[in-house]
Amino acid sequence: MLTPEVLEAMGRLGEALPSPDGKTIAFTLTYESIEENKGNSEIYTINADGSNMKRLTKTASSEGNLQWIENGERLAFIGKEGADSKPQIFSMKPDGSDRKRHSDVESGVDCFVISPDGKKVVFATQIKPFNQDTTLFEGLPKTTGRLVNDLMYKHWDEWVTEIPHPFVAGFSVSEDELDDAQDIMADEPFECPMKPFGGVDAFAWSPDSRQLVYVSRKLTGMEYSFSTDSNLYLYDLEKKSTECLTEGMEGYDTDPVFSPDGSQLAWLSMKTPKFESDKKRLMMLDMKSRSMRDLTENWDYWPEGLAWDKDGKSIVFNGYYEGTEPVFRINTTTCAIDTIAAGQYDYSSVHPLADGSVIAMRNSMVVPRDIVAIAKGEVKQLTEINKDILAKLAEVKVEKRMVPTSDGKMMTCWVVLPPNFDETKQYPALLYCQGGPQQAVSQFWSYRWNFRIMAANGYVIIAPNRRGVPGFGEEWNRQISGDYGGQNMRDYLAATDYIASQPYVDEKRVGAIGASYGGFSVYWLAGHNEGRFAALIAHAGIFNIEAQYLETEEMWFADFDMGGPYWDTGNATAQRTFANSPHRFVNNWTAPMLITVGELDYRILASQGMMAFNAAKMHGLEAEMLVFPDENHWVIKPQNAILWQRTFFRFLDKYLKKGARTQPEAK
Repeated sequence: MLTPEVLEAMGRLGEALPSPDGKTIAFTLTYESIEENKGNSEIYTINADGSNMKRLTKTASSEGNLQWIENGERLAFIGKEGADSKPQIFSMKPDGSDRKRHSDVESGVDCFVISPDGKKVVFATQIKPFNQDTTLFEGLPKTTGRLVNDLMYKHWDEWVTEIPHPFVAGFSVSEDELDDAQDIMADEPFECPMKPFGGVDAFAWSPDSRQLVYVSRKLTGMEYSFSTDSNLYLYDLEKKSTECLTEGMEGYDTDPVFSPDGSQLAWLSMKTPKFESDKKRLMMLDMKSRSMRDLTENWDYWPEGLAWDKDGKSIVFNGYYEGTEPVFRINTTTCAIDTIAAGQYDYSSVHPLADGSVIAMRNSMVVPRDIVAIAKGEVKQLTEINKDILAKLAEVKVEKRMVPTSDGKMMTCWVVLPPNFDETKQYPALLYCQGGPQQAVSQFWSYRWNFRIMAANGYVIIAPNRRGVPGFGEEWNRQISGDYGGQNMRDYLAATDYIASQPYVDEKRVGAIGASYGGFSVYWLAGHNEGRFAALIAHAGIFNIEAQYLETEEMWFADFDMGGPYWDTGNATAQRTFANSPHRFVNNWTAPMLITVGELDYRILASQGMMAFNAAKMHGLEAEMLVFPDENHWVIKPQNAILWQRTFFRFLDKYLKKGARTQPEAK
C-alpha cells in the first residue's frame, strides 16, 4: 500500500537537459532522508535512447542549475565544496570526472547562465538592500529588532534583508574564480531574479554573447507590493547600456528566449495589471525593427515553458489545455499550432533537438515525473525512476467526468477510484478544492496533495476544474476574480452532488479538503454546504478576508482578486468579496475540522488558521490544529510531511470511514 513513508521514498526528478548533440541527457534526482529530515539532489546522465543511466555526483549537499558547456564536453552546475560553504559554479566532464570550481562569490551563487561563446557568465547573488540606516544598531550586536519603513518587508517565508542582483563576469573552465564581476543593476534597489521563485528563467543571452536580456520589476515598497509590472531589459555588454523592451506593458513579462539566430525574442506576457493569473500570451519581438506580435492571440489557452526549434521557424511549449498539459508547436510565421504530445498527462521542461524530436518530462495523478522523448507523434519513456516502488502498489484508476454546472455549462472533473475498485460497494469521498485560486486541476503529481495515496486509503477523489482555473479559456479563468463566494463554489457543490449520487459513493461520508484558496474554499463550504460534508481539512487557508487583504505580502493579488480594499464602501465588487468572508458564516458550521498551518507562511499567515480553529472550538465543534513552526505555505521537511499525512488520514478515517460516529450539533 502507498503510505506516507513510501511516498517520501520516491525519487523526485528535477531538471532534465539534453546535450548539444542530443545523445545524452543530464538530470537531477532528489531522494528524501527521513532520518536526516532533508532531501539531497544529485546529477545523473542517461543516453537519449534511455540506456546507461549513471550517477555522476555523490555529495553531502545538493547540485542543480545544469548547463552543458564546451560544446557538450563539460557540464556546469551549482554545488558546494562542503556542507557549510556557499553555493558556487562548478563543472565536470559528462562521466563525472575532473570536477572543478569556477567561482568564489562571497554571498554564493543563486543561479547562473554561461554565454553561448563560453567566455562570460551572468549570475545572481544576494546583496544588502539600499538606504538602510545602520547607525541605530551600532553597539547592539545582539539586538533582534527590525526597523520597517515601507511595504514588502517580508516575502513568502523570509524577512527581506537581502535582494538578488545580476552580475556579469568573465568565465573560463581553466579558472577557479570569475573575472571582473560587474553588477549590471548597480545602484538600482530592485530584484533580479524576482522573488520568491525567480531563477535562470530571468536571463537570456543573445547567440553572439554580446547582449543579455533580464527580467526585473523595477519598483520598491508601496509600488512594488501593488504591481505585477515586470519588464524585459536588454543589456549591451560593450556599451554597458540598458534598454527596456516592454515599456508600457503593465502585466507580468517573463521567460525570455532568443531565437537561434538572435533575430527574434520570445517571452510570456500577461496583459492585465495586478492580475498575476491573467492569460499568458506567447509574444515575439523582432530585434531589428522592434515590432511585436502576440502569437497566441487567437488561442484561448495558457502557454508555459518556451523553447525554440533549432531551425528558428517554430517554438515548442507546454500549456494547460482542458485539464491536462500537452506539448504544442507553434509556427512563428503563420501562428498555426500543432499538438505533438497529449493524453492523460502533464508535460513540462520541453527541449527540442535538431532532428525535430523533443525531450520533456511527464507525470500524471498516479505516476511521478519521468523523462520522455517525443518524435513523430510517438512518446517513448526514457526513465522509470520509481519503477520498483510503483510495481508493488495496487493500481488506481483516474476517470474524466463532464459535470453539468448550475449555470448550464459542462465542467471537467477528475475522479480517482481506490485500488481494487468494486462498483457494487460504497466508498467515502473527498472533494478536492484547488488553490491558487487560478491553478489548473491537471494531471499533476503532488507529494502533499497526492490523489494516489488518498485513493490507496480507500477514498474516491472528486477533483473538479471549477471556475477560475486555466486551460478552459480566458472567460472561465477570469470569472473567479471578485466572485470568491460565487460561481466557483456552486461548481464545487455541483461536482459533489453529481459524484456523490453515484451508487459507489456513500453520500453521508463525504469530506472537503484543500490548501491556500482551497483552504478558503473549505472554510466557505463549511458555512454553506447544507449537510453535504461530514469532515473538513484546510491547510494554509484564508479564513478572514479583511485580515488577509492587509496581512499578505503580495498586495497586488489581494487588491485585484478581491476587487479592492474593504473600506471602499462604494466598490460593489469589493463589498461582495468581503461579505462572503468565511469568518462571517461560522454560525452555520456543523462538521468537524482539521486545520494545518506553517508559521513561516507570509502568503497566508498562520493566524488565519488559528482564528478558524478558535472559532470552531468556541462554536462547539470537534476540531484539531497541526502547527509547523518551521514550514511556509507548503510542508516540505520529510518528517513534517509524514506527520502531516498521518494526521490527515487519521482525522479523515475517524469521521468518514464506516463506523465513524456522527458529529454532535454545534452549540
